[in-house]
Amino acid sequence: MTWSIDQFATGVAWAAAAVGLGLVAWGWFLEKGPIRRIRLLDCGLVLLSSAILLRIVAQEKSMSVLDWTMAFLAPLFIAAALWRLARTACPPSGP
Repeated sequence: MTWSIDQFATGVAWAAAAVGLGLVAWGWFLEKGPIRRIRLLDCGLVLLSSAILLRIVAQEKSMSVLDWTMAFLAPLFIAAALWRLARTACPPSGP
């Protein structure tokens, strides 16, 4: 069986979505520290949003209203999550 690039991209997108969903679940249910919880949720959100965008690009049907909405909102969510990840990356240095 020969795989096309569309099938490969869709498989990668589903794998990224599964990892992202796992990070979100871990952040919600298992993590007790507030900063680590937010970082896990942000990492999961970036992976889920990226997977959605990749599946939209790889699909062969025409885009629906939901696809267009996600194509515009997902980059905003990704940018916001990456900004928050950058802000919580290093603790502030004390005087």
